Amino acid sequence: MYRTLFLLLANLLGGTYAYAQEPAGPLTLAAAQALAVGNNPTLSAARHELAAQGGALQQAQALPNPELQTLVEDTRRATRSTTVQLNQLIELGGKRGARSLVAQRGQEVAEAALAMQQADTRAAVTSAFIDVLAAQESLRLADSAQALAARASDITARRVTAGKASPVEETRARVAEASVRLELNLARGALASARKRLAALWGNPAPRFSVAAGTLDALPPLPPGSDLATRLQQAPALQQARSTLAQRQAMLEVEQRRATPDITVSLGMKRSEELGRNQAIIGLSVPLPLFDRNAGNQLEALRRSDKASDELAATTLDLQTALADARERLNTARLDVESLRRDILPGAQSAYDAASKGFEFGKFAFLDVLDAQRTLLQAKNQTLRALTEAQQAAAEIERLLGAPAP
Repeated sequence: MYRTLFLLLANLLGGTYAYAQEPAGPLTLAAAQALAVGNNPTLSAARHELAAQGGALQQAQALPNPELQTLVEDTRRATRSTTVQLNQLIELGGKRGARSLVAQRGQEVAEAALAMQQADTRAAVTSAFIDVLAAQESLRLADSAQALAARASDITARRVTAGKASPVEETRARVAEASVRLELNLARGALASARKRLAALWGNPAPRFSVAAGTLDALPPLPPGSDLATRLQQAPALQQARSTLAQRQAMLEVEQRRATPDITVSLGMKRSEELGRNQAIIGLSVPLPLFDRNAGNQLEALRRSDKASDELAATTLDLQTALADARERLNTARLDVESLRRDILPGAQSAYDAASKGFEFGKFAFLDVLDAQRTLLQAKNQTLRALTEAQQAAAEIERLLGAPAP
């Protein structure tokens, strides 16, 4: 309880507690997940909704209050009669139980919504963390490209000084080096933006962590289609759609039970000053369902139940389609990474090494070196994009299923 109050106070003060929790050094994915789970405002709102549904359930189980009624007839003391009675509404037809069931179903809907929001938050953190890792790797590649470009410029300058190369080649080398520096600046900006998007998930506009600790090299496994189909039945979105349908059906039952009239029992005493005695009063009132049989509310509840049933079917189809698409993305990215690592990257590295060494000894033109360097950097960037796509597809599968793959 004290921790909850402390978190609430920290949120009111601008999220200072979340900032204090964020490490100033390396940040792991597990730490980022914990920060978001504890401080994400959307997730906190879902928790409040669940707590509110607990209050709705408590209210639905309450009995109707009795009514105290007083009636005075005649204003003259000698002939005045005073009536005091207690009226109690008695619900018939199981209305209270049906009303409580609606509240219970509402609580289940809120629980499913909370589980879905937790899955969305975890997936958002994972996706943002992957973006930071990819941006860090892009910056590393840009630094490496700048080092290669600077080395090529130095070699070209020495060859021009020795009279073995045209000054035009030195100009080309300097232009290529300047272009790589522009890409390096873009990589730095992309990393800064990715860090801010990640820290914003726990309410921090200015990231404190120095670096995201992790790697994109390990390819996520490709889960079997049959395993995904089984786990899909427990997906939070599907659970929420089922809970909503159950709630609508319970609301239909409430409207049907309201067709049964309730009765009001009255007990009291009447004091007649003229007669000089007290008289007991026992009463019973029953509404006559002549004009309002609650047919309109029943029809509305029935159609909303039908709507919830159709929404469940639509949610199931959407989840199946999205899951199949994410799995296909993961499969394609895995094949791309394997092909790049097996066939393209080694060849591009070998071609660059040969061209660079050959240019240094005067056997190749600088354009050959530039082309080999561009091919190598392109292959590395393609590998990075494919690795990022594989990790993002795995994160999307986790979001849809609501839990990490085993």
